[in-house]
Amino acid sequence: MSEITGYLIILWGIIMITLLGIGGFFMFRKFLKKLPKDDGKSIIDWEEYYVEQTIHMWNEEEKKLLNELVEPVPQLFRDVAKQKIAAKIGEVALKKNYRKITLDIIIEGYILATPKRDHKFLIKRLNEKNIDFSTYEHLLEKQ
Repeated sequence: MSEITGYLIILWGIIMITLLGIGGFFMFRKFLKKLPKDDGKSIIDWEEYYVEQTIHMWNEEEKKLLNELVEPVPQLFRDVAKQKIAAKIGEVALKKNYRKITLDIIIEGYILATPKRDHKFLIKRLNEKNIDFSTYEHLLEKQ
C-alpha cells in the first residue's frame, strides 16, 4: 500500500509542477506584453488605445463579422484575440483616416493581426459570404 501511495505522490508532484509551469508561461507572456516599450506604452496599452479611439466607428454588422472571425479561437482566449484583432483594425482605420469601420478595413486588419495559419479560415469565411478578397492577396502572401 505504501508503494502505491509513493507513486501517487510522485505523480501528483509531476502534475502540479507541469500545471504551474504552463500557468507561469502564460503569466510571463502577459507580463512581457505589459512592459513599456520605447514610447512609454506597452502592447496592451496600444491595443486598448486603438479600441477606445474607434469603438464609435463600429456598426452591428461589422461587430457580427468580427465575432464570426474569432469563432475558431477557444472560448477561453476569444476575448483576448478579439481585442488584438479589433485593435489592429482600429489602428488601420485611424492611419487611413476612416470615419467608419468597413469590410475592407476588417479584412486588412484581420490579416495583419493574425498569423498566416489563420488566414485559411478567413479565406474560407469570405468565400462563404461571396466577398472578393483579391485586393488583399498581396498581404496574404507577405505574411
